[in-house]
Amino acid sequence: MSGDLNFHIGDKVVYPNHGVGVIEQISSRSVGANIEKFYLLHIKASSLKVMVPCHSVASVGLRRVVKNGEIQKVLDHLAVTDSLNNGDWKDRFRENSERMRTGSLLEVAGVLKNLIALHAAKPLSFREKKMLERARYLLVSELAMARNCEESKIEEVLTEALAKCNLRFPEASEFQA
Repeated sequence: MSGDLNFHIGDKVVYPNHGVGVIEQISSRSVGANIEKFYLLHIKASSLKVMVPCHSVASVGLRRVVKNGEIQKVLDHLAVTDSLNNGDWKDRFRENSERMRTGSLLEVAGVLKNLIALHAAKPLSFREKKMLERARYLLVSELAMARNCEESKIEEVLTEALAKCNLRFPEASEFQA
């Protein structure tokens, strides 16, 4: 497993809840008596630069952008009808927040789909709208980077997948506060 967490300059990575970025440099700093290595990421959407200590890569959930096989799993997951969790919104929100934090694109897709289905049934709370907007952004931006194509192309693919279970993929502008 640990071999998988070695990144190189130019690698496309995902920093959970921040989105996709590229490793721009790997640097070392003295911290007390120790020398620590850091990855410097450039987060695409916000143009943020983030320094991640190499030893905490696993704990922050930094990972490579998904590969084609995983993209197919995400699309298949979106195309299947699930049973809807209509429980208390606080429980639902907490569960969805935990799923978002895993950084797994499949979990993010699951949250997106749940919230879209819920939205079709009743209005979402403000926080759920923000989460839907976030899940939409994370999914679209990562798939676009993974497939090296425009985000609009990914939006078409996601729209088709969701239509298979009669859900409508929302426009980006719908949930912007």
